Amino acid sequence: MKHYFYLLVIVGVWVSSLAVNADEALKGLLPVFGKPLKAAKLPKDGLARAQVELGRILYHEKRLSRDNSISCNSCHDTVGFGVDGEKFSVGFQNHLTGRNSPTSMNAFMHIAQFWDGRAPTVEEQAKGPILAGGEMAMPSAEAVVQKLGKIDGYEELFKKAFPKSNPAITYDNVGKAIGAYERLFVTPGRFDKLLAGKAEALKEKEINGLKKFVTVGCVSCHTGNLLGGNTYQKLGVQKPWPNQKDQGRFDLTKKEADKMFFKVPSLRNIAKTGPYFHDGSSDKLDDAVMRMARHQLGKELSKEDQEDIVAFLKSLTGRLPKVVAAPPKSFPGQ
Repeated sequence: MKHYFYLLVIVGVWVSSLAVNADEALKGLLPVFGKPLKAAKLPKDGLARAQVELGRILYHEKRLSRDNSISCNSCHDTVGFGVDGEKFSVGFQNHLTGRNSPTSMNAFMHIAQFWDGRAPTVEEQAKGPILAGGEMAMPSAEAVVQKLGKIDGYEELFKKAFPKSNPAITYDNVGKAIGAYERLFVTPGRFDKLLAGKAEALKEKEINGLKKFVTVGCVSCHTGNLLGGNTYQKLGVQKPWPNQKDQGRFDLTKKEADKMFFKVPSLRNIAKTGPYFHDGSSDKLDDAVMRMARHQLGKELSKEDQEDIVAFLKSLTGRLPKVVAAPPKSFPGQ
C-alpha cells in the first residue's frame, strides 16, 4: 500500500509539473523505474562458470523430456526473446499447456515465477515443467536423475559444477544449473540509456508514449526497471476479464481474495513476446494495450494515445545476451 501511495504522489507531482518544464518533469519520474539494466557477464569463477555451462546444456537438452522431443528452450527460446510465439505451448504427446508461456528473459529478477507465483526462484521453476504431465512429462525426479546418469559425459559435468555434492547428479542440481544459466538472461536496451540520463535515447513519439503510459495509469502496476514482474494484480479491476476459467493465484492459494490475481508481467521486450496475457488472448500489442486500459483502468484510449503507448512499449525491446543466445555446440553422449 505504501508503494502505491508513494507512486501516486510521484505521478501527481510529475503531471502537475509538465506545464512548467517537461524535461525536468521526465527526470523526476524516472526513479519510479529504478536503475538501468546492465548486461550480464559470464562468471570468472571456475565453479560458477561450470554451473552456467552445465545449465546451458540442460536448458537445451531434449532428453529431459519423456520422449526426448522437448527442452526448456522449446517453449522459452533464447533467440526468440524467451518465448515460442504460441498462444499455448505444445507439450508431451501434443498436449497444449493451460497458460501462455511467459518469457524467460529477465525472469530471475521477478518477485516469483509462473503466472501464479508458485515457484520463488528460477532454480525452483526449472524443476516444474520437466515433471509436468502436459509438458516434458518425466515420471519423477528419480527418473530424471537415472536418465542423465546413463548418458556418457553428464556425470563428469555435474561433478565439475557441484564438486561437494554426493551424488553429483541430483534433481536439485539440475534446477540450480539451469537457474545459474538463466541468471545471465538480461536484456538492456535504449530505455536503460534513458534511465541513465540520456533523454535522446528515445524518440519524440516514444517519449510521448511514456508520458501517456504514466498519465493513463499503466505505471500503477508496471513499475521498477522491468516495468512489472514485481507484484500481483487482479485481472479485470474495472471490467471483468471475459475468460474466467483460469482463476489465477486462487487455484494455488484457495483464498477468495486471490481470484483472478496473476503476476504482473514485465513489459521488457513486450513487442517480441506475444501472444499476450496468461490466456494468450491478444495476438497484437495494440489490442493488448486497449484491453488493459479498458479492463484494468476503465478507460477507452484514443487511437493516438494507443499508438503513442505502443511506440513507447516497442522502445523496451532490448539486446539478447550474446552469452546465452547460441545453443550448445554439442551434447553429452552425442
